[in-house]
Amino acid sequence: MQKTSEQRTHLVLENYIKGKFVRCQSHIDSYNPSTGEVYCKLPDSGKDEVDAAVAAAKEAFPAWSARSPEQRARVLNKMADLMEAKLEEFALAESMDQGKTVMFARTVDIPRAVYNLRFFASSVLHHTTACSQMDHLGCVNYTVRCPVGVAGLISPWNLPLYLLTWKIAPAVAMGNTVVAKPSEMTSVTAWMMCELMEEAGVPPGVINVVFGTGPRAGDALVGHPDVPLVSFTGSTATAQRIAERSAPYCKRLSLELGGKNPALVFADADLDECVATTVRSSFSNQGEICLCTSRIYVERSIYVQFLEKFVAAARKWRTGDPCDPSNNNGALISREHLEKVRGFVALARAEGGTVHCGEGVDALQLPERHAAGYFMPATVISGMADSSRVMQEEIFGPVACVAPFDGEEEAVARGNGVRYGLAATVWSRDVGRVHRVAQRLQAGLVWTNCWLVRDLNLPFGGMKSSGVGREGGKDSYHFFTEVKTITVKH
Repeated sequence: MQKTSEQRTHLVLENYIKGKFVRCQSHIDSYNPSTGEVYCKLPDSGKDEVDAAVAAAKEAFPAWSARSPEQRARVLNKMADLMEAKLEEFALAESMDQGKTVMFARTVDIPRAVYNLRFFASSVLHHTTACSQMDHLGCVNYTVRCPVGVAGLISPWNLPLYLLTWKIAPAVAMGNTVVAKPSEMTSVTAWMMCELMEEAGVPPGVINVVFGTGPRAGDALVGHPDVPLVSFTGSTATAQRIAERSAPYCKRLSLELGGKNPALVFADADLDECVATTVRSSFSNQGEICLCTSRIYVERSIYVQFLEKFVAAARKWRTGDPCDPSNNNGALISREHLEKVRGFVALARAEGGTVHCGEGVDALQLPERHAAGYFMPATVISGMADSSRVMQEEIFGPVACVAPFDGEEEAVARGNGVRYGLAATVWSRDVGRVHRVAQRLQAGLVWTNCWLVRDLNLPFGGMKSSGVGREGGKDSYHFFTEVKTITVKH
């Protein structure tokens, strides 16, 4: 179904259940963050719609799980091909829906969504299972991996199609069927993906997408007795609710949650490369990536030099019209989120912090069409105590705090001094220090002298309040399957 970007400005989305688009009686407005105007209307789904989707997935499960990995992989690869052929259309829609630049969607979000489908289509073909012999008893033991059933998948608004396919691809590759609920703020590219299902050869009921809010559609999905497995990416507070709702059913959970990620910059770091990368790690996608750097600790001997270079680089990080390829950032996701992020900057000022650039310091020059959009420039703050909410809570916006440290012990302690433990970055040319510090940091991912370098074969997930479980090549295989031990006496 071909639609221009202009036609997509007044879309009315429909749920996708059992291979058909299904109308809903009530709808929610979704806004274009760069203009503040209503972009589309999506279903305000609840228990009835979720029940229908789960029933369709449950009905489709026996036949889909009986297909060979090669057959399932062909379907995923076809989906990837169709999505890639419409990359520009998906990128424009993702930008209009989420606020990010078209360039970021074109070069990051949509290519990664395509790669997710292809990666898991390939990886499912190469897993092996264990075998052991008990000669004294004349027995052979071996294990098999079986799909779990209906997977409930809830994806966030910051990387909409990127993270939705990160869940759908392994779930269906392993033989499960799916009921997915994208964020109500960014549902359009999920709906566009549904338009490709029939041509890709996805049997009715294998992938179902229900749109709506967390309290209605999300709650009905995670509390459904016929959904034995839930993968969720989002806030820690929502994850606590999911754990409570799913506990009576002993559901399998994968929870990828928030972060308050530190960068530790030692005096022997390559300062130019560090500054260039840390600006990107702090402000990419408006700072709306769970892996973004939020706290930057710099060894005191280079602190002033680093801060000067970092502020200068942040001022060059352009924010504005998402369609302008010279801009690095677009708009934040919503007016409410913009006010929340601005509130942290106001708190920093009230507590004696210094705002070097960005919010309240550098005015944005926006085209008239974007005057009501939710834009905020890259903002750098110093002088904050580690106990401040600004240093402890996830801001999830283009805000980075810089502070000096004295010595490796202090750097590690302060890096670990929050309840989160998702990611961290270490900057040093000392190989011994890099290994020591990386092993002591309480984070699921630690990058040294780089950021966001990802091998999808390796585990992804966080420690402490940043999540439960891991996903990635082998880890997703294990999460989306049950292991069974079979013993044969011969």
